[in-house]
This record gives sequence, structure tokens and C-alpha cells, in this order.
Amino acid sequence: MYQKLIRMLAPRIGLYFAVMLCFAAATALLGHQEAAVAELAVVGALLAAYAASAFRRRREADRFLKEILDSMDQATRDSTLNCPLPLVMFRPDTDEVVWSNERFLRLTGDQERLFDTKLADLAPSFDSRWLLEGKSECPEEVELGGRRYQVFGDMARPAAGNEESLLATTYWLDVTELADTRDIYKATKPVMALLLLDNYEDAIKNQDENVRSAMLSDIVQRLTAWAERSRGAFLRLDRDRYLCLFEEQYLGGYKEDKFSLLDSVREVVNPAGIPATLTIGVGQDGDTFDELYRFANLSVEMALSRGGDQVVIKDRFTFQFFGGRSKETERRGKVKSRVMASAMGELVADASCVLVMGHKAPDFDAVGAAVGVCAIARVKGVPHYIVRDHAATPADALYDRLGRMPQYQGVLLDPQEAMLRADSRSLLVVVDTNRPEQVQYRELLDSCNKVAVIDHHRRAATYIEGADLNFHEPYASSTCELVSELISYLMEPADLLSGEAEALMAGLMLDTKNFTMRTGGRTFEAAAMLRRAGGDTGEVRKLFQTGLPDAVAKYGIIQNARMYRKDIAIAASQRPVGRVTAAQAADELLNIAGIGASFVLYPEEGRVVVSGRSLSAVNVQVILEALGGGGNAGAAGAQIPGKTVDQVLEELHTAVDRYFDGDEESAEPS
Repeated sequence: MYQKLIRMLAPRIGLYFAVMLCFAAATALLGHQEAAVAELAVVGALLAAYAASAFRRRREADRFLKEILDSMDQATRDSTLNCPLPLVMFRPDTDEVVWSNERFLRLTGDQERLFDTKLADLAPSFDSRWLLEGKSECPEEVELGGRRYQVFGDMARPAAGNEESLLATTYWLDVTELADTRDIYKATKPVMALLLLDNYEDAIKNQDENVRSAMLSDIVQRLTAWAERSRGAFLRLDRDRYLCLFEEQYLGGYKEDKFSLLDSVREVVNPAGIPATLTIGVGQDGDTFDELYRFANLSVEMALSRGGDQVVIKDRFTFQFFGGRSKETERRGKVKSRVMASAMGELVADASCVLVMGHKAPDFDAVGAAVGVCAIARVKGVPHYIVRDHAATPADALYDRLGRMPQYQGVLLDPQEAMLRADSRSLLVVVDTNRPEQVQYRELLDSCNKVAVIDHHRRAATYIEGADLNFHEPYASSTCELVSELISYLMEPADLLSGEAEALMAGLMLDTKNFTMRTGGRTFEAAAMLRRAGGDTGEVRKLFQTGLPDAVAKYGIIQNARMYRKDIAIAASQRPVGRVTAAQAADELLNIAGIGASFVLYPEEGRVVVSGRSLSAVNVQVILEALGGGGNAGAAGAQIPGKTVDQVLEELHTAVDRYFDGDEESAEPS
């Protein structure tokens, strides 16, 4: 209707001639006969020129169309002229319509010939680039006259070598009813959400009965109001678990308000000041209700492994994350550690050998945890090896110390040597990472049948699936803390070598910044056990010493730091620096008053490395996840290949802005 109105109001050539004739008539009425005759002569000449030009263009179009038809055989010509579908031929370079059949004329609502008309004027949503790309089907439906069409077509060049003769032929298939049915099907597909009060024990269970009842009633009221927005089915599965089933058309609204239910539930606070927190796992795009429930369960597990208090949406391809800003709090019990220790002991005892591998460019936490696993294997009498890449790493000082220990002669292997040692009964233990793309040697991970994962980082969308043992605790301070707990159940502290205890202690001190960050009661219990095993903090301290050039480089980074937003310091170095130096600079920035979070960027072998640290409520893991990184709320990192420091700095600014503006959604392939 809008296009018809435009065409009615648009001036035509006949209107110009009518206006000129009116001027000539007015001139004659005013008594200027000679001037009127002259004006009529000019109008006549212009009219004759226009008619001749129009005739030439029409004759050229007819000749062009005849040329096309002559190049076809009789069967093709008849099928084109009598095509049962709306058909239009046009020049893709000028968008000028050459010819159309009667069905396309009726489709456009204009019974006149479409000669000298632009196809874009008839169908503004139609884009012919797909024809120029050699495709035979328009990738998107085209709306015309309130109907929806799937357009097919091809290109032809009747005159060989003549680019001006390029012609596009398109066939328009009405798919309105099919498209409407498809949209209704998609909009009404079921979506399943599992809602879990993830701190039920801390916030609700230990309260008096009247307080507990009031809190639960308030929470259920908020959950019910949220479910009523989608007119979904809502029911309680357990004391702290609920299920909501609704249609997919309402999921977009929940995404737009960033699942404000998380903030609403957080407003319910117990007398001790502990707010209730909610984790939501959403299953989408499943073929059956069983598959939807499995997706929702996976989403809940993913959310809890990332610290809870967030929403995770899982479909058949991706994870999406909302929330997750709050930092982790210790919620571990010794029962799980004891169960994991028993399972780990059995896996090690049944293995022909134990191979331990950390993440790329391993640090003290990764190497220390690997040493702890080797200690368990040594006590069990099982051959054990640590995979070491001879490229420079932040843990080179610890590697050198291990190389001087008699018990670790021949334990450090190249990745290729480790592949040769592996067999069907080998156990591969991956420490300090849960992402397959971040391990030191991906081929070794893919080759081993039995895999155990020990990690404390928040889980990302990609993680090692199908592990025989997965000891994953995002609330732990470090992987060395988790391995130390396993050691306490599997061996006596006296069986641990002093060098092994110091390696584990180095990992603890690194990730806790000398026991000042991310520490809990279990952290100090692990440190006490390592101290009893002979770990010397003085010897560990020597591992953290740096040379004078590195110290100068560290303070140079700090000197170049710039404040962004309110309390975030960002230091971008255009020159390569050591990873340890960059991490220490990021830590050192947090000692400056007014800085709650810090980021250090620097180039390294064709990529840009980012180290993030936080002391405040800022969750650097959520920010760096947008750049493809990961970690924990207080310490995270990212490696971005193929970009400059300035480009990554701009992306970091965007990620920080999105974080503070409340647009922290992220998605990764699963």
C-alpha cells in the first residue's frame, strides 16, 4: 500500500507536459499569442523527442527480449512464456525490469507493463546480490504486497562477451502459509527451565522455622510472578528446585531484561544478611521433553561450575550466559573430596602409567598440581610423567628445581615422548584447566582412553567431556589446594617429599597472592598439611624472585597504566614482556588506592595476551570471556591471536562497557 501511494504521488512525464500546456494556454489568454505559439512549439518538440526516445528504449528492450528468446530452444521458450509462477526479468546492474509475465503483474497490483521500472521500487526488501554470487535461491524470504515469497533465479548472458546484456530471471513462489506455520511452530516450541536456590543451606535451611517459611514464601511468590509472564507451567520439584515450562516466544523477553529474576531473588535476605541466590538452567531447541530436561540439567551444572547466581541457556549447539557477576564463596564439603580421593586412587592404581598435563604456558599452580599427582602415583608404585614443552614458561624456575631432584629424573617428558608412553591403560590427568583447546598437547588428550580433570577455574562453554573423574571446584583457591586435599586422603604427609610440598605450596601462594586473595578455611588447612610435610616457605619465596630487568619492566607497565571508568586500571604495552612480569604488574596495580580491577595487555608471538585481576565486585572472568578468555572472578586471562594491542584494547573497552551497562550475555560453541 505504501509503495502504491509513492507511485501515485511521484511525478510522471505526462504531468510535466500538461503543466507546460497550461502555461501556454495561460499565455494565450493574456493576449500574448506569439509567445503562446512559441511555447506550444517547444512543447511539441519536447514531446516528439520524448516519444522517439521512449520508442527507441522500447524497441531496444523488445530486441533484447527477442534475442533472449531466440537463444532458447522451443521447449525452454514455451516454459518461460507460460511459466505458472510469477516471473520477472531484469538487469542486475541497473535493476531495470525488462519483462514480466501476467502473474507477476497481478502480484505487484499493477496491470500495466513494467517497462522502465526499477525492481527495487516494486519490492524494496529484494536484494539481487545472491544472483551475482552465483546462487540459485534467495537466502531470505521477500515480502511483497503483504505476502511472503521464496525467490529462485539465475543469470544469463545472451550476447557472448557483452557485459551489458547480463540478465537475471527470477521466479517467485508464494510461501506465506508455509512461513506463517513455521513461525507459529517456532514460537510455540517448548522451553524448559530448572530454577535452583543454590545457597539454600547457607541462607534458608539454618534459620528458625518462621524465618525460613517467610523467606521461602517470598521467593516462591517472585518465582511464580516470573513464570506467569510466559503463561507457563510452574511446579516445585524439591525443597530448593523448581521447574518452569513455557513457549519459546517468551524467551526473548526474559533475555531482554537480562533475567531480572536473579536480582529479584537476591533482594530476599536472611537475618544474618545473607541474600538468597538463584541459578537457572534453560533447555532450548530439543526434539523431545527428555532432551530439553537434559539440556536444562547441563545448564544448571554449567552454571554451578561457574559459581552459581546466573542463568545458562543450552541448545543443541551453544551455551549462553547471563549474570554470573558475583564472586564465588566456599561451599565445599569434605565428603566430596573424600569420594574424589577414593576414585582417584582407584584410577591411578589400575593405570599402566600416569601422564600429567596442564594448560599451555603452565604456571606454578599447574606444575605444582602435576607434582602432587605424581606424588600419589609414586606412592602407589605406578610410573608417572609430567608433560613439559621446552618453550619458555612462567614455571621454568620450578621445572629447573624438579630436574635437580633424583626422584624426578626422567619424569619430565616432551609431548612426543608422552605419546609414545601412552597405551590403552594409561591415565591422563589434566590439571589447572578444563578446556580442551587450552591443554599443552591436544593430541595426547584425544589419544588417551582414561582421563581425569582437576581444576578450579570457572567452566566455559567448551570443556573436557566424558572424563572418568572430574574434580572441579570453582570455589577453591587453586588446583594445588584440590590436589593437596586428595593427598591428605591418599597418603601420609611424611610420604610427601619436601620438594613436592614446596611445589604445591608455590601454586597456593601464586593463586592466593601470598594468602591474601581467594582464601578459605580449606586453603589454610592445605597449607598447614604442606608445611608439616616439610615445605619451606623461604625456599618457595625464592621461586618468585625476578631479575632487575623484569622488575624495571614491571614498573614501566604500571607507569603507563591509565584509568578507565571509575576504578579500573588498564596498562597496554606495545612491547613483549614476560607473563610473570605482566601478572605481577596487574597484581601490583591493585595495591594502588582507588583501583579495584586491573588489566595488562602485551603482544606475544602473533597474539595479544591479557591478564586481569580484581579486588572489588568487578568480575574480570565475565569481562575477559567476551574476548575468548576465562579464569575466575578475581583473576582471569585471555589470548587473542591475529590482532594488535590497540585493537584488543578497543575490544576490552567495549567488554568493560557492556559489563557495566548490564549487557553481559555471551555465547560460545558447545
